[in-house]
Amino acid sequence: MKTIFVKPKDVDRKWWLVNAEGQTLGRLASRISIVLRGKNKPIFSPHMETGDFVVVVNAEKVKITGNKR
Repeated sequence: MKTIFVKPKDVDRKWWLVNAEGQTLGRLASRISIVLRGKNKPIFSPHMETGDFVVVVNAEKVKITGNKR
């Protein structure tokens, strides 16, 4: 098994557009954090920044559960 070292020029960053309308706040935040860190990519490395860019629309319409309001 070989260890792969990712170089900054090898990271392909993409833009994600997320519609938050009707989504649960905590689950949405955890999915977005995975994309921001780059854990959804096979080249993930904890010491390198391999994450993508995320734009959230309709954030005011997110579903909040419990006593968070």
